[in-house]
Amino acid sequence: MSQTKHYPAHIDLRPAIHAAGTVTLPGSKSISNRTLLLAALAAGSTTIVGLLASDDTMVMLGALHSLGIAWQQHDAHTHLVHGGGGALPNQAADLFMGNAGTAIRPLTAALAVIGGDYTLHGVSRMHERPIGDLVDALNAVGAQIDYTGEAGFPPLRIRRGHIHAAAMSVRGNVSSQFLTALLMAAPLMAREHAVTIAVEGELISKPYIEITLNLMRRFGVTVEQDGWQSFTVQPGQKYTSPGTIHVEGDASSASYFLAAGAIGGGPVRVVGVGAASIQGDVRFADALEKMGATITRGDDWIEASAAHPLQAIDMDFNHIPDAAMTIAVAALYAEGTTTLRNIGSWRVKETDRLSAMATELRKLGATVEEGADFLRVTPPATIAAATIDTYDDHRMAMCFSLASLDGKARRGNAIRINDPHCVAKTFPDYFEAFAAIAKNELF
Repeated sequence: MSQTKHYPAHIDLRPAIHAAGTVTLPGSKSISNRTLLLAALAAGSTTIVGLLASDDTMVMLGALHSLGIAWQQHDAHTHLVHGGGGALPNQAADLFMGNAGTAIRPLTAALAVIGGDYTLHGVSRMHERPIGDLVDALNAVGAQIDYTGEAGFPPLRIRRGHIHAAAMSVRGNVSSQFLTALLMAAPLMAREHAVTIAVEGELISKPYIEITLNLMRRFGVTVEQDGWQSFTVQPGQKYTSPGTIHVEGDASSASYFLAAGAIGGGPVRVVGVGAASIQGDVRFADALEKMGATITRGDDWIEASAAHPLQAIDMDFNHIPDAAMTIAVAALYAEGTTTLRNIGSWRVKETDRLSAMATELRKLGATVEEGADFLRVTPPATIAAATIDTYDDHRMAMCFSLASLDGKARRGNAIRINDPHCVAKTFPDYFEAFAAIAKNELF
């Protein structure tokens, strides 16, 4: 992988009067890490085009290397992965997973089923992010996963178990990544008998499960679905390489630029996702439309602009929790009070995003009500100049860059972003891309 750049300890953004231009998006993190693991589990070699170059994908590539999966990098965004056909050359490995939830959850399931002697650990925040529901579901069918720290959280020790999975269940209301992990590992368990995974309670972030199912199909495995309550993998299916697979642009990253177009007049066009996208976060554009932005779409692009100040909305964001963070900052430019509902999953992300978002919005002068699973934002007359703490969370850094836009509401101000390097998790060149459309200089 190419090395990500290092920003200074902070970046200062001057107020920007207008935002317009075109941004080509980096590859989707969700698609990139799922594709890497599926390619590693598949029979044959897979060329992955458009792979995201970021901290999280470097973590996954490093883990695959430690597990004995060979891969070569052809250029900055093209990799050739030689699959193990459902097996791993190295039966013992110590794996550092950083803070990459899209890597540690599916790997945990795959390693537990394949068997060996593995340890998985990460940064301190990773050790605060729950994984107990996934571990419970796997251990219930014969896996042998132990906690080496606090129960319910990484680090983990995985040893060879005796999997007898015909029926499994997992809670759906903490993280959709738990179900994704079980789905991706299910064909490895369904050697002779079908495997059915039941979802307990409400399943959050359903669009991310749609990504998982779509990618499994591309690698030759079909999942039978009973609504969102159960999923069945019939026996005898094996992952096989599709030959070449292209990674879409990151729809969550698109949200910052589309919001910039809505706030700063636009038009701002993002290239790499559009009407044909398999990512649910493209529905972020629907929320902007409800706020009064003008949205146009092509198969692989979306464009946003606005001639008037935005309007407040009251909306359930359970389906797009990551992109919904951008709405909380866009609310600074809306007329009225914006309410984001059903976003309790924010609390178990890279940081407690509900608390962090409320804290930083108040620095800007907003009136904020923080609930267990909702956020209510009333904008100030003028955004206050402020220093934004980012909590080692890439989305906090990218979201709050938008507060430097003056826009039609005439509210923006100078914003200092602390620890801007955290954007390397998904978008290493974010601030250069943002400066280009805001006609801003980083200083």
